[in-house]
Amino acid sequence: MQYDVVIIGSGPGGYVSAIRCAQLGLKTAVIEKYKTFGGTCLNVGCIPSKALLDSSEHYHNAAHTFTTHGIDLQNLSVNMPQMIARKNDVVAQNTAGITYLFKKNKIDSFEGLGSFVDKNTIKITKTDGTTENITAKNVVIATGSKPTALPFLPVDKQRIITSTEALNITEVPKTMVVIGGGVIGLELGSVYARLGTKVSVVEFLPSLIATMDAGLGKELQRVLKKSLGMEFYMGHKVTGATNNGETVTVTAQNAKGEDVKLEADYCIVAVGRTAYTAGLELENIGIKTEERGNKIPVNAHLETSVPGVYAIGDVITGAMLAHKAEDEGVYVAETIAGQKPHINYNLIPGVVYTWPEVASVGATEEQLKEKGTKYKIGSFPFKASGRAKASMDTDGFVKVLADEATDEILGIHMIGPRAADMIAEAVVAMEYRASAEDIARICHAHPTYTEALKEAAMAATANRAIHI
Repeated sequence: MQYDVVIIGSGPGGYVSAIRCAQLGLKTAVIEKYKTFGGTCLNVGCIPSKALLDSSEHYHNAAHTFTTHGIDLQNLSVNMPQMIARKNDVVAQNTAGITYLFKKNKIDSFEGLGSFVDKNTIKITKTDGTTENITAKNVVIATGSKPTALPFLPVDKQRIITSTEALNITEVPKTMVVIGGGVIGLELGSVYARLGTKVSVVEFLPSLIATMDAGLGKELQRVLKKSLGMEFYMGHKVTGATNNGETVTVTAQNAKGEDVKLEADYCIVAVGRTAYTAGLELENIGIKTEERGNKIPVNAHLETSVPGVYAIGDVITGAMLAHKAEDEGVYVAETIAGQKPHINYNLIPGVVYTWPEVASVGATEEQLKEKGTKYKIGSFPFKASGRAKASMDTDGFVKVLADEATDEILGIHMIGPRAADMIAEAVVAMEYRASAEDIARICHAHPTYTEALKEAAMAATANRAIHI
């Protein structure tokens, strides 16, 4: 079959790109090696982890805050198999939604491993070993990423596990070690900490969520320790892990070079993700991946060194975020159709779905200092927010960074209730190059969490916040 576009991979980047291609009148096909669409995000990433985060948060509130709200419960317990079953149902609903959208937009789909015969011919190897070839004028590589493995710490998927296996534990562990203080480790660690697991996080760097503004990681560590009892071993280098049958022993070295030993029921290895290009046979069309991270090099139009072959999402440089992949999928579709799309990579927000949530967009304070940019800061704590007091969510703050001379917003960083949703206002403001005073003078509904953003903007504008 001859297609205008063939997309390899049906994750957020791939399926969104396919739908946009179809909308633009391009004959489109998607190749997916698994039985369900949606890639890591819908099957073993964003969606299932948020389902468990919500379920565990309900339990934690029932156990720790309902009495204060005047709600008395007795014999509260965790039904882990039901929690996992609900998570699986959420996943099934979302993946079925992709199937529906493909049919609606007349997108052909093929199950199997896609690989290059040449730049216009893709071989599909099915699970039974049979193959078929399809051809395309353009090909989009959207094969995503997989958990990064540590060569000295093999994952056995029993006691030493990745984020994938952590989504299907059917009992509440007594203890757990999480290797990695980034987004994935903290989200999954907080799920089990809320359910009663004693969680210890081992992080090589001196701060959590190290790519975000330093103040966010510091506050998140404080809150997770206070509210969930999580322990943190910062500046520790993991040296190994051993499956003992019913437990696992993790060894590490602290900053002084002293040995540290931790024993737990499970060890989650969450040290990042690596671009997944296995089986694509890129060598057949002359594409070489980068040594660091296995990324596929692309130009400003997300086109590889081979004309007509594009790559998006986790397989190319940049943050490994579903919404980045989606925007790139649309970008490539519109580029193929002859349009002139645009992505502002500086304004792709980052979010951590712990509670409190963490969200950030634009430059961090550390980046501004490194560049020598003169800036001013406005900050507002949620403990001064009427809405946050009403919901008992008073941890965290909003920080606005603005250019000292022009007042243009350079970065907005927040940790607090519903920060994942609140960050959208910051992105819109910065996309239109708003000043801190612009946000300060926009009327925000009362009482809402978003008033904290307004107050932080007011604080950055001649230090005129009202409620602090």
